[in-house]
Amino acid sequence: QVQLVESGGGLVQAGGSLRLSCAASGASGVLFSNNAMGWFRQAPGKEREFVAAISWNGASTNYADSVKGRFTISRDRAKNTVALQLNSLTPEDTAVYYCAAFRGAYYRKSSDTQYWGLGTQVTVSS
Repeated sequence: QVQLVESGGGLVQAGGSLRLSCAASGASGVLFSNNAMGWFRQAPGKEREFVAAISWNGASTNYADSVKGRFTISRDRAKNTVALQLNSLTPEDTAVYYCAAFRGAYYRKSSDTQYWGLGTQVTVSS
């Protein structure tokens, strides 16, 4: 059973930064190493939306237009972790952020998500 556990959320002022981390545990070593990983977020009253994804080897990344230039996704295959650096945060970034593992080595579409984490809350005050 794969488990994805997020950490690093919190309360930050507008313009600030946070770093989210996702650790894969359980029988997940092979899955994590060979599959694309990513992040989604869900704000109150809104649908869950794609934020960023990274390929199995870290060579390819994808970002939502709303976060391009502000957020950076990275992964450490040796440590089975994937991170999301959030910079220049605005109140519109307030949401629960979810780690995801995708089917396949590269991100193609959100419906390829195979596993979800439980989420970590990010709150940006104005």
